[in-house]
Amino acid sequence: MTKPVRIDESWRKHLAREFEQPYFGALREFIRGEYAARRIYPPAPQIFRAFDECPFDSVKVVILGQDPYHGAGQACGLCFAVGPGTPPPPSLQNIFKEIEADLGRPVSRDPDLTRWARQGVLLLNATLTVRENAAGSHQNKGWEQFTDAAIHALSRERNGVVFMLWGAYARRKGAGIDRREHLVLECAHPSPLSAHNGFFGCRHFSKANDYLIGHGQAPIEW
Repeated sequence: MTKPVRIDESWRKHLAREFEQPYFGALREFIRGEYAARRIYPPAPQIFRAFDECPFDSVKVVILGQDPYHGAGQACGLCFAVGPGTPPPPSLQNIFKEIEADLGRPVSRDPDLTRWARQGVLLLNATLTVRENAAGSHQNKGWEQFTDAAIHALSRERNGVVFMLWGAYARRKGAGIDRREHLVLECAHPSPLSAHNGFFGCRHFSKANDYLIGHGQAPIEW
């Protein structure tokens, strides 16, 4: 008998059908083989960390990433974040710059974004694992279908969630979100290659908080 996936119970209820699908069985076998044969990030216990730190009914904001970081010691299961004591990568540095410009005050630049997750920010990569030094190596293996299901569950079964879609990939992935029930914010990716094309000045963080307050929820302490 296959062991159940270790994921927060609130999410298990909404994603149970995915675990039973043939694609997910094939994905599990692929991932198991990868961890046995190669160096894979994040560490296996952190694969579903975005879900574990942010239960389904607690989600206020969703930030969509693409791949985990593929350098040693970086990926921690939360998109854009890295572990304590690890220098913030360029995209995360640009995120902090935009938050401070948007809010008009300094904020914590601790690259471990657990503090956001525990306030209701789902920091979700489209692909939850990657080989060391091989960006995109676990794309098109099934993770995208699984994370699509998570996004669709939020869109369908919750209301008043803020979705931040940065860059063309995230916008495509979020195309099916119900914009009548949720706030969808779109702009360029915070990468140094594109941040000046619309990420800087997007003011997504104050817009998100204004929306949450308007819907009777506490704002995020960015």
